[in-house]
Amino acid sequence: MSSSSSSVICSFVIVLALFFNSLLLCYGGKTSIYVRKEEKTVDMPLHSDVFQAPLGYNAPQQVHITQGDHVGKAVIVSWVTQDEPGSNTVVYWSEGSKEKMKAVGKISTYKYYNYTSGFIHHCTVKNLEYNTKYYYVVGEGTSMRKFWFTTPPEVGPDVPYTFGLIGDLGQTFDSNVTLTHYEKNPKNGQTMLFVGDLSYADNHPNHDNVRWDTWGRFVERSAAYQPWIWTAGNHEIDFAPEIGETKPFKPYTHRYHVPYRASQSTAPFWYSIKRASAYIIVLSSYSAYGKYTPQNQWIEQELPKVNRTETPWLIVLMHSPWYHSYNYHYMEAETMRVMYEPLLVQYKVDVVFSGHVHAYERSVSSLSNRLLTFKSFKLIV
Repeated sequence: MSSSSSSVICSFVIVLALFFNSLLLCYGGKTSIYVRKEEKTVDMPLHSDVFQAPLGYNAPQQVHITQGDHVGKAVIVSWVTQDEPGSNTVVYWSEGSKEKMKAVGKISTYKYYNYTSGFIHHCTVKNLEYNTKYYYVVGEGTSMRKFWFTTPPEVGPDVPYTFGLIGDLGQTFDSNVTLTHYEKNPKNGQTMLFVGDLSYADNHPNHDNVRWDTWGRFVERSAAYQPWIWTAGNHEIDFAPEIGETKPFKPYTHRYHVPYRASQSTAPFWYSIKRASAYIIVLSSYSAYGKYTPQNQWIEQELPKVNRTETPWLIVLMHSPWYHSYNYHYMEAETMRVMYEPLLVQYKVDVVFSGHVHAYERSVSSLSNRLLTFKSFKLIV
């Protein structure tokens, strides 16, 4: 994949295949022939087909799932109904089973300036079997909608698993190309690691929250069928005191739930999950991270918990990169790097994924701009 640092929103896609043997050499893989356009891109118009709401009165829309516990035996199913609250129940069953089960969720709404959201549903489906395909239905009557997902294998050291990776997606014409590229990738990502900057609604006048709705409908074609693991970026902050909006992350936290309490986190911006042979830690570039802050206390307690004989791969997600060579956003994350890099090196984090810069780079392990010896991995780009 080539970089396009001049793009307004240059998202990137990587399919990460994890191979669980230690080698003497890091094989970084081969770059794709896929090339993004150099010219600036614009948002797709509101009438675009990828933004169309499903047919039917009060039909569930913006359906998406994420992991719902720490170990991969639960999912959070989320959706929006526009006309009325409707059913807050998820009906689900495993492939081949005649027994249908139900889980009941919660409904909320929010207001942002002159916008009022639809009815936002979040329902945690628990006690799932590993490595099993499940079907699920949301909605009621003639407006019911059916989707499916597959749970991961049981957590363990020798479990191959494939992650997709996207950052800074937005809803431009190139965003659609990027998501299509991911969907058609022959490596077939099983879970998406999303490193922040979702809808870019804040680029529109008064942070037009209609663009949160269109983005949710846009990514449903993937996010309803495989978990997207969420990281908050700067475009999720939505802090706009000039229009009376002084609560950071309001739209994001109402729409995108994560299982942060399962890892004893006190906020949804930093948390961890296990999935197959990977231990994934999500950090927040835009929450306080200095000494004595909740995020700092959490990461200091979290890293010692990682059992590398169970999850040999330790992956960290954050939005703002600690290392890159572009002048765009250069060294914005330097203070966070100074705070946390020694910890990540001490606990031998394998790979850190970030977004924000709108250009693609990768590097070997470093500490204070010096190269380190590190366990190798294979990236298929």
